[in-house]
Amino acid sequence: MAEPAPAPIRIGNVSGFYGDRFAAMREMLTEGPPDVLTGDYLAELTMLILGRDRLRDPELGYARTFLRQLEECLGLALEHGVRIVSNAGGLAPARLADAIRALAGRLGLTVRVGHIEGDDLRERGAELGFGDPPALTANAYLGCWGIVECLRGGADVVVTGRVTDASLVVGPAAWHHGWGREDWDALAGATVAGHVLECGAQATGGNYAFFTEIADPRRPGFPVAEVHADGSSVITKNDGTGGAVGIDTVTAQLLYEIDGPRYLGPDVIARFDTVRLTQDGPDRVRISGTQGAPPPAQLKVGVNRIGGFRNVTTFVLTGLDIEAKASLVQAQLRDALHEHPPKSLEWTLARTDRADADTEQGASALLTVVAKDPQPDPVGRAFSQAAVELALASYPGFHLTAPPGDASPYGVFTAAVAPQAAVSHVAVLPDGSRVSIPPPAPAADRTATTGTVVPDPPADLARVRRAPLGMIAGARSGDKGGRANLGVWVRSDAAYAWLAEALTVDCLWTLLPEAAAYPTTRHLLPNLRALNFVVDGLLGEGVAASTRFDPQAKALGEWLRSRHLEIPESLLREATGE
Repeated sequence: MAEPAPAPIRIGNVSGFYGDRFAAMREMLTEGPPDVLTGDYLAELTMLILGRDRLRDPELGYARTFLRQLEECLGLALEHGVRIVSNAGGLAPARLADAIRALAGRLGLTVRVGHIEGDDLRERGAELGFGDPPALTANAYLGCWGIVECLRGGADVVVTGRVTDASLVVGPAAWHHGWGREDWDALAGATVAGHVLECGAQATGGNYAFFTEIADPRRPGFPVAEVHADGSSVITKNDGTGGAVGIDTVTAQLLYEIDGPRYLGPDVIARFDTVRLTQDGPDRVRISGTQGAPPPAQLKVGVNRIGGFRNVTTFVLTGLDIEAKASLVQAQLRDALHEHPPKSLEWTLARTDRADADTEQGASALLTVVAKDPQPDPVGRAFSQAAVELALASYPGFHLTAPPGDASPYGVFTAAVAPQAAVSHVAVLPDGSRVSIPPPAPAADRTATTGTVVPDPPADLARVRRAPLGMIAGARSGDKGGRANLGVWVRSDAAYAWLAEALTVDCLWTLLPEAAAYPTTRHLLPNLRALNFVVDGLLGEGVAASTRFDPQAKALGEWLRSRHLEIPESLLREATGE
């Protein structure tokens, strides 16, 4: 008689970024405690913020919100036997581990804390080829095996620095199921589950293209993954919480900030072109079929540097002659700054005005100028004073949205690589012992290419009507350094056949002219009925340096959905239920 399959491990997420819903940890622990709680607090911008914190106070460098959450929730987690795994350690995981022990002592609790070291490569930039002098931050994206060792060592809480977001889920799953380092398919399946969970409520209806279809979108519950021994999983949420979990909400998150079908990680390459989604009941989506391959020999390294200083001001232009008013004030400001001009002045005119508007705001456009320079003086008081001095000597109706401020530093993000064998990945167990995590052994990629099979378009696509793409397609977009990632999906094979043929790179450039100047790659994901576009360079030197209206490309997908093109009437009827 065959032994019963091991029970799945239930892993919940309570944070998708530094600043996410503070009450989420307490809510998860009281609504339906999982086996493990994870929290993702790090992003490229967060590492810059923590780096600047550390400049001001060497004792800082971790996500302090996490510690405040533990102050009210650590006892509850210990009571329920819930383990906690978080990357809130940021640049200082050892200091956060010490702070948690001190907190537990004040609360009268006994807690076993492990942490992960080795991701900080700031002092090794010259050696590893990504720059000298040292950057503000330089951190390798470590994998899951240090987390596994800490959990094996009895840790109630594991804090890490920069690991991949998915590792927060893969580690507990590998520990629970006893996976080995060559269980590629299981590791890949857990990676996909981790990618779904990493952004919290984005998997349960947050930031969701079809949000009007959700019965209660006001306060989505946070997601839970039930990860099985073979790496398959069910994405769900606690009963009675808001939002929804469906194939479309999970698809949207799967497409978030990825590149091609091969999703590279430090422990495994997950084949997103093999992922299959099925509805497994109300608010339950099963993820299965994911194939894995051995990981690359190199780790991604996120490097943040101070790029210079910036300042910004916005002029309000009201009524008639908007273009002429904009030209006048641009010329005046350039003249005023001619003795010590900033290295760059970038102007954006947003034509938010309407003709014959019945409100003053509706009659107004916004002209924004961003000044940047390697030194603070040209973009500091000199810039602000020049803008203010024009108040009585420029276009009629002159005013600003707010007084100009002082110069502030901005960061520049670059992605580098380092050999896995050159990075000292270390798990520090609750008893203080240290376990070195070896790099993966070289292995051949044994997964077969699935190809990109797209169904043939049905015969009834000839009759078309001009309509917004969002009538039939969802989208989710975001940033990776200077690249914008834009995923688009539809809900039927017929719609996907049309989408794959119609939405080419050239078509995307036509619909989104701001992307047309940048190299763009399109990837097909037929299992998800999706396309993914990567626009390289749209975001410049990363979010902290970008001067775009939407510096993280969060709304790029919604802009695309609002654009009109010729869509088959049969697909529009299918989407609207006519």
